[in-house]
Amino acid sequence: MNQAWIIVLGAIAPLLDSTMVNIALDHLARSFNTGLDTVQWVVTGYMLAMVVAVPFTGWLNDRFGGKTVFLIAEIIFGVMSLGAALSWNITSLITFRLFQGFGAGLITPLLTTLLVDVAGSGAMGRLMAIVGLPIMLGPIVGPVVGGLIVQYLNWRWIFFVNIPVVIIAVTLIWFRLPQMTPKNPHSRFDWIGVTLLSLMSASIIYGIVQASQKANLTNSTTLTYVLIGIALAAAYVIYAWLRPTSAVVPLSLFHHINFSASMLGLFIAGIVTNGPMLLLPLFFQNLRGESVAIAGLSLLPQGIGMLLARPVVGQLIDRIGARWVAVGGLAITMVGSVPFIYFDQHTAYWLLTIVLFVRGIGAGAILSPLMTDAFVGADPKLSGQVSIATRIMQNVGGAFGSAVLATVVVNFQNQHSRTLSHIAVSYQQGFLWAVIFTAVLMLPSLFLTNRLGKAAA
Repeated sequence: MNQAWIIVLGAIAPLLDSTMVNIALDHLARSFNTGLDTVQWVVTGYMLAMVVAVPFTGWLNDRFGGKTVFLIAEIIFGVMSLGAALSWNITSLITFRLFQGFGAGLITPLLTTLLVDVAGSGAMGRLMAIVGLPIMLGPIVGPVVGGLIVQYLNWRWIFFVNIPVVIIAVTLIWFRLPQMTPKNPHSRFDWIGVTLLSLMSASIIYGIVQASQKANLTNSTTLTYVLIGIALAAAYVIYAWLRPTSAVVPLSLFHHINFSASMLGLFIAGIVTNGPMLLLPLFFQNLRGESVAIAGLSLLPQGIGMLLARPVVGQLIDRIGARWVAVGGLAITMVGSVPFIYFDQHTAYWLLTIVLFVRGIGAGAILSPLMTDAFVGADPKLSGQVSIATRIMQNVGGAFGSAVLATVVVNFQNQHSRTLSHIAVSYQQGFLWAVIFTAVLMLPSLFLTNRLGKAAA
């Protein structure tokens, strides 16, 4: 279990970095004397580089071994963080962020792959609970840390703080993780499959990002890029069907109904988790008039709820299976989400704190069972391929979830006067849709594995 925490430490900086930078965009625009449309590429470029990198991890893991690839990815991320901190103009910053994002894109899927390879499947639930910790806390802790850095230091420290974390992670990985023998040192690189999956992910996410910026899911740019992404996905399915043994993500994984349910569930979970993560800081800033730092601190009860739920969630997954853990987590999430359909600028802080705490407990029990069950029944040699598939679905689903709820809120605000009462209703509408998708996520969750049923049989 100590090795699991070492691996997670290596993923903390990339997952926090992706959310901290969002807070600093206005400061970056002023620092480099450029427009937000250009500065936005500091975030968009990083995100696109991440999704392009994900399909490479399976082959790199098979060919060179997970520990070696993880170390190299960490070093790339750390060096590029230093470059970003020392950037002399906006072009250099965007360039460093592209390479930084590629390193982060290798790290995140390797996080789950290495844990499965190091610890096996005996305690998969507890391991995935550890994995899910930085993934879920990133959107909560990132804005807090980023807000404090921007408010009291300088935007460059958003990147400087990565460096000591990376140094510690690299040292521990080098000395404390066992060397991992490459699973297939002679494996051939699936150029066609990786290219199709990389371009598919990048095209869909770029289109969705445009929807977020334009607050319109049907604008021509979004529709064009999403349709291109869907066409590339169809091309990959045909390719993988023709090359069943060499495709980077084999279609045979979908023969397991729990894997298919996990994939669909991870996509919908992007709306249930990432969407509200976007709305909540804005709820405190735009509606309640809080500063960036205070808005971030206001979300800590949700993070505390997640922290407390993690160990229990992991043990329950190992004991009873993923199905009822996910269903229970969604039910608790509903309890912590429905009140936001009615909350406004006058809602007492103590009530917000309690509801956010409850929501954190529920949200902490959503991703772990979905991620865990994707590995159940799969050949251990395909752990890298499973990690790639789960990460792609999380990336696409997360971007889609943020875009959908942001569009709901902004469209309502554009159609009404910007009084506090109308702003309150706009956020209430956004949370209403989050609640609807939480209910929808119950359906694929029912097809996850159920150890209680097996025990009864």
